[in-house]
Amino acid sequence: MDRAALKSRAREVIATSNPRAVSVGLVYLIITIILSALASRVMSVNISESEAMNYLRYASAGNYEYALQYAETMQPPPAALAINALLNLLAGVVGAGFVLFLLNTIRNREPCYGNLFDGFSLWWKIILLDLLESLLIGLWAMLFIVPGFIAYYRYSQALYILLDDPAKSPVQCLRESRQMMAGHKKELFLLDLSMIGWFLLGFIPYLGYAAQVWTVPYIGMVKALYYENLLGSNVWSYTPDY
Repeated sequence: MDRAALKSRAREVIATSNPRAVSVGLVYLIITIILSALASRVMSVNISESEAMNYLRYASAGNYEYALQYAETMQPPPAALAINALLNLLAGVVGAGFVLFLLNTIRNREPCYGNLFDGFSLWWKIILLDLLESLLIGLWAMLFIVPGFIAYYRYSQALYILLDDPAKSPVQCLRESRQMMAGHKKELFLLDLSMIGWFLLGFIPYLGYAAQVWTVPYIGMVKALYYENLLGSNVWSYTPDY
């Protein structure tokens, strides 16, 4: 795989896509920012100044029993935790919709803004797949960091496989991703490493939000083209349909 050529192709597809991948990516970012803001608001806890002072006083005096009681009052209620989890799951489903938009763009299959919400037709499979993938990666990471990284790349194509064939089960998608990535994990790792600057740019305070308008569709397009390349498809044949 020619990484430079693949990234160049991603920029070309983004520049000629209809609708523009950057515009759809912006809508996706706005949705995720709203969901994130709601989650932060739900998880916030209103603590009075006197309660905070009492906690600090008890903790500094070594009275950990009372300090623990005050710490418990600072925790979000169970309902807030449930709502936060739901908002995060919604963000994941919308993210799957954005991946579907990128695949439709590459394949010239009438991509549209509505693709962002197409993931809700199989929301439970997307959520289950995410949970199983996180569990597997987490279990391998408990052994050591390197096995966790290997597991991440082993199952990296599972979502694409599910979006390509929603009839498949999440377990089947994970299994096929493992087979697909056999001998390719290092390849994808080096591809990610070559884009590390774009990843880091998105974390810069304030500037990062503006940068993500480009980095999110660009990195997403590179990853989608990589998946197409794994399938043996001709990723150079895309022509925009105006």
